[in-house]
Amino acid sequence: MSSKRRSYEAGHKRKYLVVIDDTEECDRAVYWAAKRAGRTKSQLVMLRVIDTEEQNQQWLGVAGIMKAEALEAANTAFDKYAARSKEISNITPDRVIREGDPPEEIIKLIDEDTDIGILVLAAGTTNEGPGPLVSSLIKTAGSFPIPVAIVPGHLSDDDIDASS
Repeated sequence: MSSKRRSYEAGHKRKYLVVIDDTEECDRAVYWAAKRAGRTKSQLVMLRVIDTEEQNQQWLGVAGIMKAEALEAANTAFDKYAARSKEISNITPDRVIREGDPPEEIIKLIDEDTDIGILVLAAGTTNEGPGPLVSSLIKTAGSFPIPVAIVPGHLSDDDIDASS
């Protein structure tokens, strides 16, 4: 059961949550969320989930190296998208790194941070469907604790500007 959203109460600020991954369309979600956050005087939260499932199969030393590499990749992606959101709306996003299953970690973060009001994802542009995260979350959309915005991955900055 999800916690009550508090983003409009005194001392709170609405937040847009964007999952940062290595897909091409991730930039579309960041762009849309940063644009909306800027227009609504909200905050942006970037989440990177490191999948530790493969690491549990490895020897301890190898798992440690894999985790360090994953953290480095996460921070590189955060730096890239933080600069992008600063450029778009002069927003410095919050950064959250979690380990585990992405859909589970998204729900946990939403439950923990009651200011998060919208999850923003971008749909893939290939014939293989909208992408694994979007596909996974669609299955539970009816019981999801907050609205989910899915930005089509093919939209240009101008297209997003015109619709947000």
